[in-house]
Amino acid sequence: MTRRSGLAAALFLIPTVLVFGLFSWWPIVRSVVLGFQRTNLVEAAAFTGLDNFRTLLADPLLVTAAGNTLLFTGLALIIGFPVPIVLAVLMSELRRGSGLMRVLVYLPVVVPPVVAVLMWKWFYDPDSGLFNQLLGLVGLGPYPWLQSTGMAMPSLVLEATWAGAGGAVLIYLAALSSVPTELYEAAELDGASVWRRLWHVTLPQLRPILLIMLLLQVINTFQVFTEPFVLTDGGPEDSTVTVLLLIYRYAFVNGDYGAAAALSVSLAVVLAVLSAVYLRLTRTWGTK
Repeated sequence: MTRRSGLAAALFLIPTVLVFGLFSWWPIVRSVVLGFQRTNLVEAAAFTGLDNFRTLLADPLLVTAAGNTLLFTGLALIIGFPVPIVLAVLMSELRRGSGLMRVLVYLPVVVPPVVAVLMWKWFYDPDSGLFNQLLGLVGLGPYPWLQSTGMAMPSLVLEATWAGAGGAVLIYLAALSSVPTELYEAAELDGASVWRRLWHVTLPQLRPILLIMLLLQVINTFQVFTEPFVLTDGGPEDSTVTVLLLIYRYAFVNGDYGAAAALSVSLAVVLAVLSAVYLRLTRTWGTK
C-alpha cells in the first residue's frame, strides 16, 4: 500500500517537475551554453570559447556598470533596509488604524512596477513634477532629480525603497508577532525606554529574519533593472548604467546575445559565491 502511494505521488509530481525544468532549469542551461557562443538567435551558433568573456573584460562600461550596481546596493542598504523595520515596529505599537496602515504600506507592491516607475518619473520632472512643486512652496528647488549625475542614483533608490518596502514590512510584522510578550513586560518593569526595548529585545529576536532579508535585498538590488531602464536609460553620462541594463544593451541593442549571456552567467556566479560566503559567515549568528 505504501509503495502504491509513493508511486501515485511520483506520477503526480512528474508534470510539475517537467514544467519547472522546462521554464526554470532549461533557460539557465541555455544561457550557460550561449555564453560560449556567438549567435544572433537566427543564424547557426558558433562556439567561441572564452571570447565573450574577453569581450566583457575589454569593455570599459563593465567597470562603470559594476560600480553603479554596487553604489545602488549600498544606498539601498543604507536607506531601504532600515525603513521596513522601523515601519513594522511603529505599526506594531499602534493601537488604532494598524489595518489601514498595513494597506497603505503594502499598496505600492500591488501597483505594477512599470506604472509605479512612470508615476515617479512624473514626480521627478524638473519643470512640473510633484516634488519640485511642493519644494517650490517653501522656496526650494527646482532640483534636477534625474538629470544630475549626483542625484540620479539616490533618486532611483528612493523609488525602489517605496516600491519594495511593503512586502518586507509584512514579513517583519509577522516576525514581531512571534516575539514573547514576557520579554517586553520584563523590560518595561526594568524601566527600559522604547528605544532600549527595540535594541535589546526586538532586534535580537528578529536576528534570523534580518539576516535572511539582508541577503535577499542584496541579491535583488544587484539585479536592479526597471528603475534605471525606465527613469534614466542609464544616464546621465552612464551614471545609472547597471549590470542588468548592460546585459539588455548587449542583447537587444547590440544584438550580441553571447556577450549578454556571458555577463548573465558571470552575475549569477558572483551572486552564488556571495551568498555562499554570507551564509557561511552568518550561520551561527541567528542562534546567538
